Amino acid sequence: MADRLYPVPTFNFEIAWTDVSINCSSIEGFGDEVTVIEGRDGKSNQFFSAKRPGIHNAGEFTVKNAVFKNQQDMKNWFDKIATRNEDGYAETITITLKDENHNAVTVWNVNNALITKYEMPDMNAATNEPAIQSITICSSE
Repeated sequence: MADRLYPVPTFNFEIAWTDVSINCSSIEGFGDEVTVIEGRDGKSNQFFSAKRPGIHNAGEFTVKNAVFKNQQDMKNWFDKIATRNEDGYAETITITLKDENHNAVTVWNVNNALITKYEMPDMNAATNEPAIQSITICSSE
């Protein structure tokens, strides 16, 4: 009997850059887009325009993770960008989707990534929730 194929769940993943690997609760809005160049020659015998791939646009995405004592990797990277640190601020990010046995299924690399927004956790003395911080990341490639 052939092995049954099951879709990979999205709850087991890892995000890493340089020598940092963080545990995060979600990655939202991750994707790419290629714009379309559309045109038609005035002497064309066809009554529709030709479409070709145009500029590639890597979109922004958001990473959320819980705040842990002595773990400030997201904030430290944002501070490097905000202060224009001479060590450089663009990173190559690796996002790995894993199966239920923690084996890599798919790996995405995001080159020249930088943080465009850092959000502190919401704080409320009347709730019992973990502190969640988030960063918005963009890429030029």
